[in-house]
Amino acid sequence: MTEFERSRRMPAPADQVFRQACDVGKLDLWMPRELHVHAEEPPAVTVHEDETGQDERALLRAEQDQLRMEWGTRDVDRYAGWLQVAGIDDDSSDVTVHLSFFDERHAPPAEAVEQALNDSLERLAEQVRQAA
Repeated sequence: MTEFERSRRMPAPADQVFRQACDVGKLDLWMPRELHVHAEEPPAVTVHEDETGQDERALLRAEQDQLRMEWGTRDVDRYAGWLQVAGIDDDSSDVTVHLSFFDERHAPPAEAVEQALNDSLERLAEQVRQAA
């Protein structure tokens, strides 16, 4: 198994950040640009990957009371991930994103995943700033 994790400070309270991060209609604004999430019957979603042109059946669950979102593939154990928001004070919070790739042969290159995590968290921070 290959795992990656990144955290970033956000310029807003935890509940506001969580609402922005978990809004299925806005996931494309902060997730990696080549991934597009299409909601189905919750918690089911389909993730379209531009690079391969393929759709992957997935699950997406958000737990408001825990400020946690979890996702993963539905039909095969290819990958899973979670996002956790932690309040720092009235004006800031930390977001941690964790990804697990269960089959190392199909895991993307580490540099690409690390860059995608950094870019995604930066876009989420910008989305949170704009919503404030």
